[in-house]
Amino acid sequence: MKIVCVGAGPAGLYFAISAKLRDAGHEITVYDRDPPAATYGWGVVYWDDLLDVLYRNDPESAREVTARSVLWQDQEVRVHGSGGEQTAYFGGYGYSISRSALLEVLARRAAQLGVDVRYGHRVADASTLPEADLLVAADGANSQIRGQSAGFGTRIEVGLNPYIWLGTDHAFRSFVFNFERTSAGWIWFHAYPSVAGISTCIVECSPQTWHGLGLDELAHDQGMGLLEDIFKPALAGHRLISRSRNASPPWQRFAHVTNKTWYHGSTVLVGDAAHTTHFTLGSGTRLAIIDGIVLAHSLQEYLDVEDALREYDRHRRAELHPVQAAARTSMAWFEHLDQYADRGAVAFAHAMSVRLGGQHPWHQQLHLATQTAAVRTTRRAFATGRRWYLARRRGQGKDNQWSWQKP
Repeated sequence: MKIVCVGAGPAGLYFAISAKLRDAGHEITVYDRDPPAATYGWGVVYWDDLLDVLYRNDPESAREVTARSVLWQDQEVRVHGSGGEQTAYFGGYGYSISRSALLEVLARRAAQLGVDVRYGHRVADASTLPEADLLVAADGANSQIRGQSAGFGTRIEVGLNPYIWLGTDHAFRSFVFNFERTSAGWIWFHAYPSVAGISTCIVECSPQTWHGLGLDELAHDQGMGLLEDIFKPALAGHRLISRSRNASPPWQRFAHVTNKTWYHGSTVLVGDAAHTTHFTLGSGTRLAIIDGIVLAHSLQEYLDVEDALREYDRHRRAELHPVQAAARTSMAWFEHLDQYADRGAVAFAHAMSVRLGGQHPWHQQLHLATQTAAVRTTRRAFATGRRWYLARRRGQGKDNQWSWQKP
């Protein structure tokens, strides 16, 4: 089958890898507008469930992703309000990898399997592409391929809160939510380690705070200076890094993308072109990769392309419906954060942890117990054992275990 894919992000590259693994005879060309190794953003987070998927589907690239990842343990909620600084804690752990490192691993693996990845090709019109049996639109939330047809039934809802995706040279060891009360209202960041010495730092606030602080009018460097001053204690005096690919990131509002169908004719959507989930869920990369696997599997199972696309659409859209509903709920919670921020850090953190509902009756008791250092130590020890067990179950070699111990 001749396949053209537009977009060399996680969705497009992992689809190409998965399709080639299932049928080496596929002729797959991936076009991307950017040069090699160029990417917006900093790091992405994921959990053991994605590692399980990666090792089942392609152990070779999974081992490379493992080796390039770092571990973060615990989650801290720091609240700097009128009552001074307070900190609450969640348990748990996760992994993160710089987006550029992830794309480098996937691009190299795709090339090894015979995928033709062509960088520096901006595709504004599908009619300029060579003929193919299948066109995969993996060109993001603002997909130009998707935008050329009303057949997908695309709906885009824009969130209220402005946010900006930054880095920092402060090396966080935990996933940190830091909330600062200013004269204009609350402003906060979500931060986690991405690569040795660098952390991702997503700054968010309400529109009222954004305007009140003048972030809508300040020049970029002035705005960064103001944010560094506001978050100076939380960043321990470290700087924010705002330039990626020699460009300054813009303030933006989250675009919640849904589609009534993920395929139209011989064009199919994957990743953010098909769906977006708010960054407070941390699921975007995982969902994009699974899209690629399911689409490749459907093409293997069904000889007729339309049948394969129909099955992919039925299966993945059904799975994504509750995930996107949860993402909307999470986004809305942060848009109304003022209702909870004055409760004190422990109560506020509990409200954050139950924002999606469906918690066990004993959740609050566990949350209160986790504020005790001895309980956190016990939970980390249990988590270490769990990571060891899961790594052995998925067949990770001992050579990869050290990487999980990095901060």
